[in-house]
Amino acid sequence: MALALEYYRSAPKYLGARTIGSKVPGLVTAGLAPLRLVTQRDPEPAREGWARVKPQLSGICGSDLSTIAGRSSFYFSPLVSLPFVPGHEVVGELLDACGDLEAGQRVVISSVLGCAARGEDPPCEHCAAGHVGRCDRVTVGHLKPGLQTGYCSETGGGWSRLMLAHRSQLWPVPDGMGDETAVLIEPLACAIHAAFRAKIPAGGTVHVVGAGTVGILTLIAIKAFTKADHVIVAAKHQRQRAAASMAGADDVVRPEHAVKAVRRTDHAVKLTPERGMEFLLGGVDVAIECTGSSSALDLALRTTKAGGRIVVSGIPGGGADLTPLWFRELELAGAYTSSVEDLGDGITRPTFEMAIELASNLPILEQLVGATYPLDRWRDALDHAMAAGTLGTFKVAFAPQA
Repeated sequence: MALALEYYRSAPKYLGARTIGSKVPGLVTAGLAPLRLVTQRDPEPAREGWARVKPQLSGICGSDLSTIAGRSSFYFSPLVSLPFVPGHEVVGELLDACGDLEAGQRVVISSVLGCAARGEDPPCEHCAAGHVGRCDRVTVGHLKPGLQTGYCSETGGGWSRLMLAHRSQLWPVPDGMGDETAVLIEPLACAIHAAFRAKIPAGGTVHVVGAGTVGILTLIAIKAFTKADHVIVAAKHQRQRAAASMAGADDVVRPEHAVKAVRRTDHAVKLTPERGMEFLLGGVDVAIECTGSSSALDLALRTTKAGGRIVVSGIPGGGADLTPLWFRELELAGAYTSSVEDLGDGITRPTFEMAIELASNLPILEQLVGATYPLDRWRDALDHAMAAGTLGTFKVAFAPQA
C-alpha cells in the first residue's frame, strides 16, 4: 500500500477555498482544500510501455497551488479526472525496466499524457511533430482524462510514494546530478520553451515579469539560448531580486519601478492615464509574464513596444486590461510546457534534452529548492509554498519517501 495526497471532488470545499482562501490563505490548508492524505493500493502497469516510479522529490508548482486554492479556471474541468494525486515535477527511481531504461535508474518525467501514453495510433498532428504539449487527445485513449501526470486519476502523481509513467515521458538523470537539481528539470524545460516561444530578436530587449522559480528559470533560459541584449526583471521580493542578479539580469527592479526602468532603457515615452497603471509608447521587444497574476500581465502589456510580443508563461489569472493588446497591435503567445525546439537550419531538439544538458552545468539550481517535506506534513508544505516569496524561498518540494 502506498501513501499519497489525493485531490477529490467537493463542491463546498472548492467554493470555500475559492471565496475565502484568497483573503485568509492559511484556511486553505486548515480544511478548505479538497485534499486528503490516503493509503492507496500500489499501482501496477497494465499495458506495455508503462512502469512504476518511486518519487524521491516532487515539486509544488504554481498550477498545483491554484488548483488547491480554487483559483484554476473552469476551462480545465473536462481535462482532468477525479480523484487525482497532484505532482508533475518529479525525480524518482524507476522500479521496472521500460523500453531501453533499466530498473533502478533515476528518471525525471515529462508530464503531458499525449498520444503515445494513451495508445493513440496514429498520433495527432501535434504529437507527430513532437509538440506533445499541444496534444488534442488528452481526454481519450487508454487513460481517463488528464492533461498531465498529476491531473489523471489512473496514473497517480508525484505527491505519493508510488506512481505510474509511460516510456514517452521518461528521461534518465545523469549520475552526477543531485535530486534537488533534477526536480527542477521539468520547470526548466518549460522555461526554455517559453524563451523559444518569445522569438526574441538578436540584440532585443526583454522584460521578465516575476522572479519566482518560473521567472528565474526563464531568465536562465533567455541567457543560454537567445541573443537578447538587455533583460529587465521585475521582482517583488528582495531574495528574488538577488537571485535575478546572480542569474544574469541586466537590470533588476521592483514591479512598481519597472515602467521607469523600461522607459530609461528603451527611450520610451511614459504616459499616465486618469485612472489605472501608467504605460509606455515604445518599450521592450518582448515581455514574458511568469506569475499568473492579472497585475503582472497588465505590466507586461504596458511595457512592450507596438508590434512586440507578450508570452504568458505563468498559469493565467483573469482580469487583465487587454486594451494595449489591441491599440499597440501586440502578439500574445502562450507557453504551456516542454516541446521540441527549432534551432534553425533544419535542426530540432527536445526541450527536456536541452534542460538536462543545461542543468548539468548550473550550480544555482540546487540552491532553488529551499525546503522539502514528508507527505504527512503536507499542510506545512503547502503553507510554505503559498508564502514562498515572502519567506525568501523559491521551490518547495515533497520528499515522499521520507
